[in-house]
Parts: sequence; structure tokens; C-alpha cells
Amino acid sequence: MPELRKDPIVGRWVIIAHERARRPHDFKVAPAGTSSKVCPFCEGNEAMTPPEILAYRDHGGPDAPGWRVRVVPNRFPALAIEGDLDKRGDGMYDRMAGVGAHEVIIESPAHHVTAATLPESAVRDVLWVYRDRLVDLKRDRRLVHGMLFKNVGENAGASLEHAHSQLIVTPIVPISVWEEMTGALEFYNYRGRCIYCDMVQQETSVEKRVVLDTPHFTAFCPYASRFPFETWIVPKSHESHYENIQGPAVDDLGHVLHQVLGKLEVALDSPSYNYIVHTAPFDHSELPHYHWHIEVIPRLTKVAGFEWGSGFYINPVPPEQAAAFLREVEATPPAGVPARERPAGRPQPVASGTS
Repeated sequence: MPELRKDPIVGRWVIIAHERARRPHDFKVAPAGTSSKVCPFCEGNEAMTPPEILAYRDHGGPDAPGWRVRVVPNRFPALAIEGDLDKRGDGMYDRMAGVGAHEVIIESPAHHVTAATLPESAVRDVLWVYRDRLVDLKRDRRLVHGMLFKNVGENAGASLEHAHSQLIVTPIVPISVWEEMTGALEFYNYRGRCIYCDMVQQETSVEKRVVLDTPHFTAFCPYASRFPFETWIVPKSHESHYENIQGPAVDDLGHVLHQVLGKLEVALDSPSYNYIVHTAPFDHSELPHYHWHIEVIPRLTKVAGFEWGSGFYINPVPPEQAAAFLREVEATPPAGVPARERPAGRPQPVASGTS
């Protein structure tokens, strides 16, 4: 059973995940087309994963071919869904059982595709799955915060090359989310406005850091970018919880995310990257000061001793220059990649279990 331990100095919780030490070391990322391993995420290999929790399907039944997006428990979870929190002291320290959820969202039945080469309809499916899983897990009163993220490439921490993202739901608010919320609340108490709404307004009026602007979203390289070509996708309408997203916004977000990732792949020769969906905790109602958003972080530089020790980041590419470059890039998928488009709108999921 994993456990959570609290750093008493800065208040950061750490997951001690004993079972993850047993992960296979041969699941290394290989260049596309060269891996000799049988991929457990490919269509037809459903028996190689734990039973699915949710799937969007064109045909077939649970744990069988015919799916478009499939959600399964992580075989080596950072947190376990079973058990009680069992909060307790350990001398001067605090600890609790590692209760939570750790799920894998398999984004396509095909192996050699990326989020940028999938059709936009497939990206919309993934975004709807994100919403569905947060809504479901929010019902569990033990759980407080859901973090959706995607690792692409070895430098970004990916251990399998098949297109997938992950969801980890924790019984406490992660410190980075808490710091964002605290900073946003301080701004709101001083100005009476949401800082993210102000950022969208300023970036769209100035335009020099904007990568893409649509009816529902603005994608821009943030003013104090930590990393080269770091890009945020922020809703124009105020909303603190991603799980409250509605149909038109999902359709637009599918387009924006597809374009941003496509631009990065074309401009930077398919770099490793992470993206993270930042959203408010489950146990908070709608927050006037906080605003959900997606942060896309290409892994072009290394975080080393100075960054770890000081909290400063050294970014060699000004965000104005990065945004200007990305604006000019056509996010065109490589020739020969099949694109099976479906109409926009809410897909009908096929639930295959509960978490």
C-alpha cells in the first residue's frame, strides 16, 4: 500500500509508492517503428491491461477491440483506490495511507500516432473522457484533487510510446496547485478580479505572446515562461473546474490543443513534452479567483542544480519570440497519417466498471 508523508518545513506531501519499484525496466521508449516489444495499449491486446473502467466505442464489448479511447487502472499505481486514509502522526511527522486513483487514458487503438496527428475528433474524445473521469471520481469523498497530465518522450518521463495520458487523484491538494490558488486569491482580494481572466484580456490586447486565439480559448506563451516555447491554454469564460466544461468549449478545445501540439511537433521536430490540466479541488465549489487551464511544457532544456536549489528557471527563448515563431507554423500532420473525422458533439461512453 502506498503512503503519503508530509514535509514539515514547506508542507509538501510526498508519495512513497513501494510497488512502483517493481515496474519493468525494459519499457524504454524507442524511436517510432523500431520497438520490438508487444504494446499492451494496442487494439487487440486488451487482455494485457487491467479491466477497463471506461471506453468510447464504435462496436464491441468491454475489454475487446472496437474502442476509440479506453481508460484502465495503472498497473503500477502511485496511489491505491482501496482502503481508508488512516491519518496519523509519526512523532513530529504526519502521514496517511496512499489512497487515491491512478488511471491511464489510452488515446487511440493505433500505435504510431500522436495527439497532433490524430484527427481533432479523437482529441475531443480524450477531452470528454477527462471530464467523465473527474465527474465520477469526484463522488468519492476521500478524494480531493484530480490531476490530468500527459508525458511524451523519454525526456518527459514517458515509459511507453503509445499515445496515452494519465489521471492521478489525491486525498490532498498538491502544493503547486495550492500555491496557484493562494496567489490567485491574493490578487482577487486586492483587485476584485480573477488573475487568469486579466491575463487573457491583456494577452489578447497586446497579442505579441498569443499563439492562437479562438472564440472560447486563448493559447499564449506566458510572460514569465519557465521553459522555451512553454504554452498555456486558458478559457476565455471564467470556470474553476475542468469537469464543468460544456460541449461547445470541448469542441473548441479539441481544435486548440490539436493545433498547439501540432505546431510544437512541426516547429521543434517532435520534442518530448508534458501537458498538465490545472483544475480546482473537488471539495471547493465554483471559485471566483481560480481558473482552470492547460500548461504545455516542451522538454528542450534540463532542470539542474540552480533551478532545484533556488526555484529560478533560466529560459533562453523569450516568450514573445517563441509565440511569434509558433504563430507562423502550420500544424500539418505528416503525409500518410489516416484521419478518421467524426462530427463534433458529445460521444456516448460505454462504462465497463467503476473506479
